[in-house]
Amino acid sequence: MLFSKLIQKNAHERGSRIVLALDVEARERRLLLNRSLKILRSVSDYICAAKVNRQLVLPLGLYQGVQTLVREAHRLQVPTIMDAKLNDVGHTNEAIARHYFKIGFDAIIASPFVGWKGALEPVFNLSRGMTRGMLLLVYMSHEGAAEGYGQTVIDPSTGAKSYQFEVFAKKALDWNADGIVVGATHPERITDVRRIVGKDLAIYSPGVGAQGGEVARALSSGATYLIIGRSIFAARDPRGAARETCSLANQISPI
Repeated sequence: MLFSKLIQKNAHERGSRIVLALDVEARERRLLLNRSLKILRSVSDYICAAKVNRQLVLPLGLYQGVQTLVREAHRLQVPTIMDAKLNDVGHTNEAIARHYFKIGFDAIIASPFVGWKGALEPVFNLSRGMTRGMLLLVYMSHEGAAEGYGQTVIDPSTGAKSYQFEVFAKKALDWNADGIVVGATHPERITDVRRIVGKDLAIYSPGVGAQGGEVARALSSGATYLIIGRSIFAARDPRGAARETCSLANQISPI
C-alpha cells in the first residue's frame, strides 16, 4: 500500500492526526531504548504514525536499537517515518535510504535543496520500487527558517521571482511526493503552501507545543497531520497528553 494511503487509513481507523516524534533522550543506551518503547506502547492508540530522528539513531544504532523500535511500531500497527532530511548526492542518498527502508521504515523525509537529477531522483525511484513514502521538507519550524526557506529566488529560465518554499512546494507536486513538511510555528506558510499544492497532498506540521506551534492554528491553516514530540513524551502522563491532543485536534478538524 502506498504510504499516503497507509497513514490516511490509520488516521481514520484511530481517529488521530498525531504523528509522535520520538525525540527521547537518555544517557544510557538501554534506558533510552526501554523508555522509547514504553512511550510508543502507551500512546499508540492515539497516534497515526511515529517519527524517528537521527538523535535517536546515533545512540541506539540502526540495526541494534532503532530496528527494534520500528518492529514494535509495526506490531502496534503504527507506520514509521525516518526524519533523515536527505541532503546529499544521489548514490549517497540512495545508500542511506536503503538502510532505513531495509529495517522497515515506511517513509523518509528529504531536503529538496539538493534537487532532482543526481540527488533525489534515485531515492524516489528506490522508494517507489519498495512501496515506501517520500516526504519533502518545505519549511522548517525553527525561528531562523526564513533565512533559507523564506529567501527570494529567481528562476534562471524565466527570471520570475518567488520564495524558496514556494519552489519546493511545486517540486513536491512535480516529483509526486507523498507529503510535505511545513512547521506549525509558521501557520501563514502552511496556508501559502496549501494554496499551491491543493487539497490532495498531505502537510505534516512539526513544532506543536514545546516550540510554540498551536494545534488549532496549524489545522485551520491547512495542516493534515501534526508532528508532536516533547509535549507528549515529556509529559507526566504521555498517554493522557496524546489522548487530549488527539481529542482537541478532532474538535477543530474532524477526520
